[in-house]
Amino acid sequence: MATENEQLEGEEVEGGAPAPAGGKKKLILVLAATLVLGGGGLGAFMAFGGKHEEKPKTAEVLPPHYITLDPPFVVNFEAESMVRFLQVTVGVMTREPTIEVLVKENDPRVRNDLLMILGGQTYASVSTTEGKEALRQRCLDSVRTIIGEMGGDPQKVEALYFTSFVMQ
Repeated sequence: MATENEQLEGEEVEGGAPAPAGGKKKLILVLAATLVLGGGGLGAFMAFGGKHEEKPKTAEVLPPHYITLDPPFVVNFEAESMVRFLQVTVGVMTREPTIEVLVKENDPRVRNDLLMILGGQTYASVSTTEGKEALRQRCLDSVRTIIGEMGGDPQKVEALYFTSFVMQ
C-alpha cells in the first residue's frame, strides 16, 4: 500500500484524509481558469453573438405579375396652338394576386383617373425624361390611392410602367 508521500498530488489518502497542500492549489487554479474562460466566453457571446436583432421572417417572394391596362390611353392636349395627341400603354406591377384582382375589378376607375392625369399634361411637361418620370410617379400614386380605398395595401402596387409612349 502507498504511503501519503507516495500518493499523487490531488488524490485523497485512505480514510478520506485531504491530499497534500499542492493538490488544493492546483484545484483552485483549475477552477479559477474555468471561471475566467467561461466568463470570457460569456462576455464574447454577449458582445458579438447576443446583440443580433432577430430578423423578421420573410415570406417567400412571389414572382411579379404585370397587368396591362388595355386599350392604350389616348388623350389630346394643346401645344403651341396645335392640338397634339398622346398615346400611352400602361402596365402595373404587383406580386400579390389579391392586388391584381383589385386592379382588374377597378379598371374603369383606374382608367378614368389616369385619363384625367394624362389629359392634363402639356407638351413641354412630357417631352423630357424628367417630365415623363414625374408623370409615371403621379399615375402610380393614383393607382395606389384607388387600391387603398378599395381595401388593399397600396404599397403592394410596386410599380407602374409606360410600355409605350407616343406623342404626335
